[in-house]
Amino acid sequence: MERNVTMAEISDGKLYSRDDMVKAGCDDCRGCSACCHGMDNSIVLDPYDVYRLTTLRGDTLEHLLEEKKVEWNVVDGQILPNLALRSGADEACGFLDEAGRCRIHAYRPGICRLFPLGRFYENGSFQYFLQIHECKKENRTKVKVKKWIDTPDLKRYEAYISRWHYFLKDIRMAETEAAQKLLAEPCIGTSEEQEIQKKNRAAAAAGREKRRNLLIMKLFYLLPYDGEKDFYEQFEKRMQMAERSLR
Repeated sequence: MERNVTMAEISDGKLYSRDDMVKAGCDDCRGCSACCHGMDNSIVLDPYDVYRLTTLRGDTLEHLLEEKKVEWNVVDGQILPNLALRSGADEACGFLDEAGRCRIHAYRPGICRLFPLGRFYENGSFQYFLQIHECKKENRTKVKVKKWIDTPDLKRYEAYISRWHYFLKDIRMAETEAAQKLLAEPCIGTSEEQEIQKKNRAAAAAGREKRRNLLIMKLFYLLPYDGEKDFYEQFEKRMQMAERSLR
């Protein structure tokens, strides 16, 4: 999810790599679950998140959707899943237990692992930054970024995150440019015929957007992953299929 803010507004002004130390340590969130309340639809799930929540936990995305633990929303023009909130005054994450602890901590999504860090994307890659207004814990301690994120094979994971982010961004930009070009073409004939042409072109552009959304939803989320095989290899095969289909 892209945010239209400046780094000066939300961070300490520094960018971090996986081997840097950052003030993110919060004593295992002891006595606090503030970041698990009122998140709206901000905990967007990428394919590896769904792999962790389903394949590694022995669950399915369809079941999580039925249980209202996960829901679909439009994010930057693409329909993507996110963690759902419980109804009620507390607006808590559906995976939070009565004691305010995470039921799926070992399988928690990448955004949850990052918090209060964020990702700053630039030049085909990204670096980490510390959000200074988000975590309610005071007197946070320094911890190495890679230890904080707690994800196996972090270099491959980071390469995958970049691949996924820029794939979504690039296809969205290409689709927008193609739609603008199509809609800008001059119409011919009577005013009535021109109006029909405009409507047909708008419908064609909307159809391409719908096709892209359905393809990504099915290929990267709804089609189950094999827990006995390497996730990244499965992801790359699906990525190649998507890129061929969306040309």
